[in-house]
Amino acid sequence: MSKEIDYVDWNNSIEILNKAYQADLFVIIIGPKGTGKTSLVRNFIKSKNAKLESINFSLRTRESHLIGTKTLTNGTVSFDEGILIKSMREGSILYLDEINAAEADVLLRLDEALDDRRQIILKESTGGTIKAKQGWFVVATINPLTHTGTKELPPQLLSRFPVRISLEYPPENIELEIIKKHVSGNHDSEISQAIKLANILRQAAAVEELFYSPSLRETIAFGKLLDTGMSTKDSAKIVFGNVYTQWGNIEYQKVADIITSMFGN
Repeated sequence: MSKEIDYVDWNNSIEILNKAYQADLFVIIIGPKGTGKTSLVRNFIKSKNAKLESINFSLRTRESHLIGTKTLTNGTVSFDEGILIKSMREGSILYLDEINAAEADVLLRLDEALDDRRQIILKESTGGTIKAKQGWFVVATINPLTHTGTKELPPQLLSRFPVRISLEYPPENIELEIIKKHVSGNHDSEISQAIKLANILRQAAAVEELFYSPSLRETIAFGKLLDTGMSTKDSAKIVFGNVYTQWGNIEYQKVADIITSMFGN
C-alpha cells in the first residue's frame, strides 16, 4: 500500500480554493499535465471532509455520463442519474477534470447547470427541474491548447469559473522538495540534475523543438528508480529519453545527446 504524500502548496492555491469556496465561486485550474492539478483538488477536498463526484473528460464522454439514462428492469422503467445530477442533488463537490477535452453538446449541458441559477431541466427523465443543493461547489481543470485533444472553452462557459488558478511547473527547489517526499534515499544532487534536464525538455517542447514535455511524474519516477539502485544515466535514459523514440531516431537522438552531456557516457 502506497504511503500518503503531503501536498506541497508552493503557490498558495489551497487558500485561493478556500476563499472561492467561502464566496460560492466556481474555480478552474489551468496548467500543463503533471503539474499537480489533481493532487491539489484532492488535497482541498480532503481538508473539507466533503463528498466528491468526479469525471475525467474525453471525446468519449457523453451527455448521459453527466445527466443519466433511462433503464428497463423487469418491465419497470427507471432513471439512473449521472455524475452532474447526483452532485447537484447532494450538494457535493464536483470535479471536472480536463473539461476542455469534452464535446460541444456535453459542454452545453454543463453550461446550463453552471449559470447563476444552478439548475438544469431533466428532459431525459421527468422533464422536471433539478436545482443544486446549497453548498454545491465545482472545480474544473484544463490543459493548454497545445495538448492533443483539447479545445478552447466557449467564453460563456469559461465565465462560469470566475476564479482561475494557473498551475505551472514549480521552481527547481520546490520540485526537489516534492520529489523528496516520494523517495527514501538521499539523491539530492542527482535529482537536481534530472530537474534541470526536465526543464530543458519542457522549454524545448514549449517552442515546439520537441514533441513531448516531461511532467512531475517523470522526475518523481527518476528518483524512485535511483532508490532501487539503478544508475543515474540509466534512470535518465529510461524515464526521459526512451519516450522520444516514438517520434523517430532524430527526435530521440536530440534528447539522448542532452542526457549524455549532463550525466556522462
